[in-house]
Amino acid sequence: MVKFKHILAFMQILWEQEEIAHQAAHIIHAILKARSLRITEIAAQMRGGLAANYKAIQRFLAKVDPREILWRLYQTQAPFVIGDVTEIPRPQARRTPYVGFLKDGKTRGFWLLMLATPFRGRALPFAFLTYSSSTIAQESSSRNLYHYTAIESIKELVGDTPLVFDREFSYLDFLKYLSASGLRFVIRLHLRSNPPEFVDRYGEKVALNIMPGEKRVIPNVLYKGEVKVHLVGVWRQGFKEPLWLMTNVDPRRALEIYRARMKIEESFRDLKSLLGLDRVMNKKQVYMEKMVALLLIAYAAVSYTHLRAHETRHDLVCRLLLE
Repeated sequence: MVKFKHILAFMQILWEQEEIAHQAAHIIHAILKARSLRITEIAAQMRGGLAANYKAIQRFLAKVDPREILWRLYQTQAPFVIGDVTEIPRPQARRTPYVGFLKDGKTRGFWLLMLATPFRGRALPFAFLTYSSSTIAQESSSRNLYHYTAIESIKELVGDTPLVFDREFSYLDFLKYLSASGLRFVIRLHLRSNPPEFVDRYGEKVALNIMPGEKRVIPNVLYKGEVKVHLVGVWRQGFKEPLWLMTNVDPRRALEIYRARMKIEESFRDLKSLLGLDRVMNKKQVYMEKMVALLLIAYAAVSYTHLRAHETRHDLVCRLLLE
């Protein structure tokens, strides 16, 4: 367990107001002890009475929005940014407006799109967005629009840092949006149910043929005849199928980036299995998102304080703001 004084030092970096920093530190310390986002379980881990602690957390959420300071966790020198969608089941939330149905069409829940940077073998989220089949229907929106909104909120921050996405993002409209925005990307191809089509500069179809143990680079092709990309594929020994990526950065660099991404995927699972991300219980979406933001800050605090325990607070400030 991370010591309270280390968490407080981290909160004092994020929040300039001393009172808010102390309140946040107490709540986040309790989140780490409870390994849950249920307010009653968090309150039970704080000093004092359960009812008073519960009200203190509610007052904090009413006046403070942790989502607004998450961007300070962005690593300016990060080699890439990871975009990852995870399902948050809420099977008992029958009357919660922001809860819909997950991909299987049966389980209640919502989707959490997180944007993170790599840090010492971990993925540290600095932004996120939630949506569900219910919110899509209520807003007459689409999954695609939520994806655009998430990237729009960070594109000035990330600049030309490559964005790395898995197969769920390998659709034409998203690729057109990234290209029009001048963003660099590395996206894994979805090859099973509906393989994408590529053509070369002569309009000839490009076959994604590769043998086990082989690596292949195909530069300057058009995705569905519209967006120019490079392709890189590799079929590693022992794997059942090849890995294909499309990118607008150097193909070999794109492969290095995606391999690095795969090594830190467990960070997202840790948020569920170790810190209780899937135990959020808020009825209102805004409060649910504030609690998720607190959890992501808690995860960052653990990551920083474990790796920087020998440093002074001044050193930690410098690293957080300058890395």
